[in-house]
Amino acid sequence: MTHVFHRHLKVDPPTVASGDGIYLIDTNGKRYLDGSGGAAVSCLGHSDADVIAAIKAQADKVCFAHTSFLTSEPAEKLADLLISKAPAEISSVYFVSGGSEAVEAALKLTRQYFLEIGQPSRTRFIARLQSYHGNTLGALGVGGNAARREPFRKLLAKSSHISPCYAYRLQNDDESEEEYAIRAANELETEILRLGPENVAAFIAETVGGATAGVIPPARGYFKRIREICDQYGVLLILDEVMCGMGRTGTTFACEEDGIAPDIVTIAKGLGAGYQPIGATLAVGKIHDAIRDGSGFFQHGHTYLGHPIACAAALAVQNKIDSYDLLQNVNAMGDELDRQLLDRFGNHSNVGDIRGRGLFRGIELVADRATKETLDPAFKTHAVIKQQAMEQGLICYPSGGTADGKRGDHILLAPPFIISADQISELVDKLGKAIDISLSQIGLP
Repeated sequence: MTHVFHRHLKVDPPTVASGDGIYLIDTNGKRYLDGSGGAAVSCLGHSDADVIAAIKAQADKVCFAHTSFLTSEPAEKLADLLISKAPAEISSVYFVSGGSEAVEAALKLTRQYFLEIGQPSRTRFIARLQSYHGNTLGALGVGGNAARREPFRKLLAKSSHISPCYAYRLQNDDESEEEYAIRAANELETEILRLGPENVAAFIAETVGGATAGVIPPARGYFKRIREICDQYGVLLILDEVMCGMGRTGTTFACEEDGIAPDIVTIAKGLGAGYQPIGATLAVGKIHDAIRDGSGFFQHGHTYLGHPIACAAALAVQNKIDSYDLLQNVNAMGDELDRQLLDRFGNHSNVGDIRGRGLFRGIELVADRATKETLDPAFKTHAVIKQQAMEQGLICYPSGGTADGKRGDHILLAPPFIISADQISELVDKLGKAIDISLSQIGLP
């Protein structure tokens, strides 16, 4: 009997023993190709010697110093590196221990900013349906996945949700991509006007929809229109790049491809590649300066902010990505993964859509390709596929609620940046077997 409170309590998971590049090995010697980087975390795989050496070197110097008293060299260097790559006007970094903490910090930073500048009525946040921003109560409050919110609904702060930018299901046949992008973005303006612009603090969105959306890239022009609307009404734009950022889509920040800059951006996962828990909230100068020149104190904090070992690990991760030009591999292998997925599943009767950017790809499963009808949720297809993939020696990230928060199944793929073309072939082969066996198990031809 295990005394660990696992996520799933009916079956104990295998015990990991070691890592070897993009593979994890359990205590029985079984190897698993990590096709999702856990949850889009392990961008350098599981045995990078340079990152491990950086962790050891920092541990030899100092492991912890509380940030209410001292800063650390790794934190300062990592912040400098991130700002050198950040979108325009982003000038400060607040380090935390993960993605949910980064979003919590972004929400509280937004609220305090408006208090500091004398606009206390701005309390409302607008987000999107099918979005996921974390599991802490503040992050869950702005999240848009119905199933994840429901058990805690009475505990959540009030927020508004507009439609996702979800071309596969929501673009009309007679619309161009650009026309659909503008129509989808204009829902934000409608909601701001309904609430009253003086009451709206921020719009928060994943730049590329992640865990509960099944990797949905925005339509061309969507975020440019979103940026215009936010500027018009004095609303902050928060981009959640916890999953899609730090090179996952082929650029350091995913919003680079969309040609816009947010007021606040949250990062985690690929920042430290899983070698240490770390996340960050980055903000434009006007937010930082309003607090510096006002109260002078951000009313927020966690014990392990800016942890020296975590920052040293993340700095080594980002330096490794740069020195080995791994974003070039993300783009090249992303194209290869897309090609192989289309070859294997492009005509599959239960695959409705294959989408994504870089090494961030999603496969949406359907009961009928022509009508886009979802699979019966009672099948729990995503859960069956996850288990069958593990049997095949593949870790992937299936999830449900894709279409409307309750119905719909998808598989998220986010392999390490170091993956090769041969390993992509192995991934797609194992995934194909897992999907076919799973669909057969639930009674589909």
